[in-house]
Amino acid sequence: MPLNEAETRARLIDPRLEAAGWGGDRIAREHYYCRDVQYTPGRIVLRGDRVRRRRGRKVDYLLRFAGFPLAVVEAKAEGEPAERGLEQAKGYARDLGVPFLYATNGHEIIEYDYFIRRSRELPAFPTPDELWRRWLTNTGLAQVTDARRLAEARARYDPTAAEARRRNPLLHPYRPSSLTGKEMRYFQEVAVARILERVMRGQKRILLTMATGTGKTFVAFQVVWKLLRSGWLHRRHPDHPARILFLADRVVLRDQAYNAFSPLAARRSDPRHRIVGQPVPTHYDVYFGIYQTLWSEDEEGHRLYETFPPGFFDLVIIDECHRSGWGTWREILDHSAGAIHLGMTATPKRTDNVDTYAYFCAEEPEVWVDPDDPAKGKRQPPAYEYSLGQGIEDGFLATYKVHQVRTTVDKEGLHLREVLEAGAEVFIPEDVTVREFYTTPQFEREITLPDRTRAMVDHLARLLRRFGPLEKTMVFCVDTDHAQLVSRLLNDHFGHLGYDDYAVPIVAEEGEDARRWLRRFQDSDQKTPVVATTAELLSTGVDVPSCRNIVFMKTVSSPVLFKQIVGRGSRLDPATDKYWFRVIDYTGATRLFDEWDRPPLPPEDTALGPERGTLEGVVIHAETGDRLVGASVSVLLGPNVQRGPIYTDEDGAFRFERLPTGVVTLVVSGPGFRRRQMKVELLEDEVVSVEVPLKEAGEPPLKVRVTGLEVTIADETIFLIEATGESLSLQEYVDYTRRKVVELVGAQHAALLREVWMDPDRRQRFLEDLYRSSIHPDVLAEVMGLGDADGFDLLAHLAFGEPVRTRDERTRAFRNRHQRFLQRYSPEAREVILALLEKYRVGGVEEIADPKVFRLPPFDRMGQIIGVQRRFGGVEGLRQAMRE
Repeated sequence: MPLNEAETRARLIDPRLEAAGWGGDRIAREHYYCRDVQYTPGRIVLRGDRVRRRRGRKVDYLLRFAGFPLAVVEAKAEGEPAERGLEQAKGYARDLGVPFLYATNGHEIIEYDYFIRRSRELPAFPTPDELWRRWLTNTGLAQVTDARRLAEARARYDPTAAEARRRNPLLHPYRPSSLTGKEMRYFQEVAVARILERVMRGQKRILLTMATGTGKTFVAFQVVWKLLRSGWLHRRHPDHPARILFLADRVVLRDQAYNAFSPLAARRSDPRHRIVGQPVPTHYDVYFGIYQTLWSEDEEGHRLYETFPPGFFDLVIIDECHRSGWGTWREILDHSAGAIHLGMTATPKRTDNVDTYAYFCAEEPEVWVDPDDPAKGKRQPPAYEYSLGQGIEDGFLATYKVHQVRTTVDKEGLHLREVLEAGAEVFIPEDVTVREFYTTPQFEREITLPDRTRAMVDHLARLLRRFGPLEKTMVFCVDTDHAQLVSRLLNDHFGHLGYDDYAVPIVAEEGEDARRWLRRFQDSDQKTPVVATTAELLSTGVDVPSCRNIVFMKTVSSPVLFKQIVGRGSRLDPATDKYWFRVIDYTGATRLFDEWDRPPLPPEDTALGPERGTLEGVVIHAETGDRLVGASVSVLLGPNVQRGPIYTDEDGAFRFERLPTGVVTLVVSGPGFRRRQMKVELLEDEVVSVEVPLKEAGEPPLKVRVTGLEVTIADETIFLIEATGESLSLQEYVDYTRRKVVELVGAQHAALLREVWMDPDRRQRFLEDLYRSSIHPDVLAEVMGLGDADGFDLLAHLAFGEPVRTRDERTRAFRNRHQRFLQRYSPEAREVILALLEKYRVGGVEEIADPKVFRLPPFDRMGQIIGVQRRFGGVEGLRQAMRE
């Protein structure tokens, strides 16, 4: 009789792996296999506000050479063809970034090599040294590693071999979790390997793209640890020790990185240094700075970054590189042009960060965008990419629920003449250009509508009362005034809670108070502040794991900024039981969700047409004519598409290439200057030049102000159909449920639904079909205010107009009408039936359909399932009673 899979692994596969040199004991053997490696925890799935996890992904064997993953093995039972495991193993290998995979039933061994994309049958598993040599040869690293020395050192505890391995960054051990407090996740391990491969091949520009909350800084730390401890960087320049610069554009991000690198420190020494001003000591290994500090001048006009000689740094890590290092501050990167530049970003390549990808991916090989459609051309991808959608699918990131809301004025727009005729008060400042018609993008930028803001805040307050008034919430507002107003109105709503700092505006104008509030807001152990309102400060890089609500009260055109904001909610926080978050959208920002953000069927990108326009220009001071350095310049191509921002160079100049022809909107701003917006027409294959004068800000520009409006909520969208990504209002969701139930039942009356419901197997298949269609009867009952309705009655009511009966009514009716049935059983058996009825009354049919119910009180006191069966004379008697 053939062996089952577990027996096949123990008796046939394990011995063959060990015969090839792969040990099962990772402590005693340096080249080992790990069995049953679960590398994802499983996607978090929402049912209403309740969560469960899907099954995570697990590989039968993972083969490691000195800890470095090289291959996966998929095991099949002895009686099955090994071929059946090949496609499954390919998926695991792609996830884990290994090039070799094997499918085996203990006798047949089939290898697939991703380097040559070919399979072959083997008589035995390859040895660790053989696989390692093949990996080095195919990655181009055979000439830059001690490959021969490693291969020849077969002795288990050969100190020479161990030293050679430790000198290779790929094989040098990670800083262990006992010191970092974090286990390496599979994708982080792949990211580290991809970066180190490029460093070892001599590549100077490298890009890492990983969604917010997936550990970019932790990856950077492990890369630095391996490069420093292996001595690789020092061996490139033996005349001086290895030195590394971590660059950010905000103090809070610099300090977060400094703290994340704390495991570098030993008991008596710390190689880290924060650059805060002159003088700068030069004996540290890892420096942390922000552009603004490095750009600052001393009394003699020397910039701080010039303190370091051009060859001082071997590696420069640029955090949030999609918005850093361009324009003025590019000089800081150019000063260390000979160093390796590792850029890190949380956003995929989009039209508004194309320069970032062009710079950091310039040395990457070109690959087809779509191998099946060469017409789509080629691209140069990052070293590694891990999306928000993949993080959600794997279960490492919180899933999300979208709540879309529109006010009447956002839905219909605002005609000044009409609101004046309706009795509204309109204040128009001098020198302000007035539009006849305003829409959402102009609200709170050009025209302030306090009644609209109050309607939004009133609605948000109702939601927070329903969701939980102490759930951490970020509200993204148009500007400082808007953020302060929203904060004040929310405090008015929740004053009864007794907190002076329930809602706080975290804006630059609040100074030290804002920094103190931010520190408390980030701390999961602090109750307040509960709500942080902001214009820009919280949009990127700030970690608030316990944040459950991301609220848009500002319009967003940039997909990059949108992804950064949504990323504020994506971190899991088990300490506060946070496994999902809400995106509450009052301005239509969630239209920018795309395939990067969600696992289900992504929408296709729409082309903007031929991109053959070029726009260049200079930004000047409107009064003096001086050219402005470091001004922010963006191009709006449409309501959903933005290029930039980029920053003007030392000559005050900027340039955009590959823009679509036609009319675009140029947006320019600078510190201390008023924001300027202008229309520019771009012509095909021509360079359009503009001069943009900016006026000093002085007092903030005045806005048209309208009061006395009647603003209400026009519509809400709550439900997300996962299979299609479609959002529905409650009524649309009810209609969708009606159609789906009729489709699945195959009839226009309730009788057939009743037949399905009465059969446990058919009912289970029917419910599973509903779940796959994002229909959950218990959630529907809750939102419709019918939480005590029976699932059958609810669906029959929605689909066929049947009256709704509560579970309590059904339970009482059963007791009254079926006394004869109850009297057929012994008192002990009747006790079980009545207890099941009570479980049904409280939780519904699914509560009693699950055999695990017999582990719960009062059945646990009856001896659980075995004791319950005895009361019915055996398992068949219990089944018969349950069927009836």
